[in-house]
Amino acid sequence: MTDELSEIRERKRESLVNGESEANGKTAEQPVLVESESQFEELTETGGVVLVDFYADWCGPCKILEPVLETVAARTDAVVAKVNIDQHQPLAQRHGVRGVPTLQLYASGEPVERLVGMQDEATLMNLVEQFA
Repeated sequence: MTDELSEIRERKRESLVNGESEANGKTAEQPVLVESESQFEELTETGGVVLVDFYADWCGPCKILEPVLETVAARTDAVVAKVNIDQHQPLAQRHGVRGVPTLQLYASGEPVERLVGMQDEATLMNLVEQFA
């Protein structure tokens, strides 16, 4: 998993340096779908900046937030991770998720910011850049 995370970050760096984006036909980095608690722990404890989106498929604001998170993933060095609260209820409960969307930002392996509800791109970009 650590190698996978390193590869994701390296591709993102190369993409940013080369000015690649979806607009010029290149594939932008996408959010990482968390499939297990161990994957979640490894992603958030790596020491980099990780923005975690606790979401649900039935949540309207979560669906609206999805393209914003894709943009943040593509334009920053941060890893954007998505946790489906219906599939990972114990994980969401341990992290105090009471509503969706809930966004938790990790930096240097520690939770540093939490936002609940719909957020705009500028807010998330500024938040990530503060800790990058």
